[in-house]
Amino acid sequence: MCKHNFVIDLLVRNHAGVMSQITGLFSRRNFNLEGIICGPVGDGGQSRMILTVADDSKLEQIMLQLEKLYDVLKVEQVEGHPLTEVLSQL
Repeated sequence: MCKHNFVIDLLVRNHAGVMSQITGLFSRRNFNLEGIICGPVGDGGQSRMILTVADDSKLEQIMLQLEKLYDVLKVEQVEGHPLTEVLSQL
């Protein structure tokens, strides 16, 4: 169980390969994802991804790298997100 969880809320373009791009970024940076929730929003042209991470040592760098990805429309770190508790119990 993670002692500290940080939540990154993303709005992304919804098409095949977007999740692979995002998880690949984490993999290349040797940064572990603790949890991922993803689902379409609106008419399905966009998706919301909620990522949880336990370590903040590279968090700022990862968020800056996420913002550079073409398919990422919005990046936000969320404090006290209710899903943090749920994901930490899985």
